[in-house]
Amino acid sequence: MDLMFFAGLDLGKIRDPSALVVVERTGWRLVVRYAERMPLGLPYPRIVERVREIVQSDELRGNCTVVVDATGLGAPVVDMLAAARLGCELTPVVITGGERGAGKGMVPKKELMAEVQMLLETRRLKIGKLREGARLMRELGDIRISYSGGRTRMGADGAGEHDDLAIALALACWRAKRRNTAADYADSHG
Repeated sequence: MDLMFFAGLDLGKIRDPSALVVVERTGWRLVVRYAERMPLGLPYPRIVERVREIVQSDELRGNCTVVVDATGLGAPVVDMLAAARLGCELTPVVITGGERGAGKGMVPKKELMAEVQMLLETRRLKIGKLREGARLMRELGDIRISYSGGRTRMGADGAGEHDDLAIALALACWRAKRRNTAADYADSHG
């Protein structure tokens, strides 16, 4: 089945909020249909409940995949999402700081953000009138690349903003551009 909706989930807790962005694939174009920044400190079980509420809507139920940042403490949340029976595919992604992913399900942040930039530049990504639309656009504009000690850093550091919505969008877009299924990622997360 060719899925139409992709929900990117960037996890945060204390310093950064968690964010969820839903993208719809319509032919060659991606359209942002929903964006939400969750309150700081929201417990992970409540985040899982919120994700389940969104993906169980009539439009998304059985026609979506959730792409979740499984970096660091994200792995236990992936387990919680799997146990929540979302009714959709679940794709965990470990975001790396390098040039290449070290294995299946590992993607450099640079690649995620380059995907969004390319989609915007080619007008294949549309961000509609959303409650969080202006904040999402601001976050995308605040993304900076810096080089220090031979390492590349990418994010909104020093720009006064978070990049949570931008990362959630990047996760959703990255998965929407691929035709493979969650089963392709299970080998590296089983």
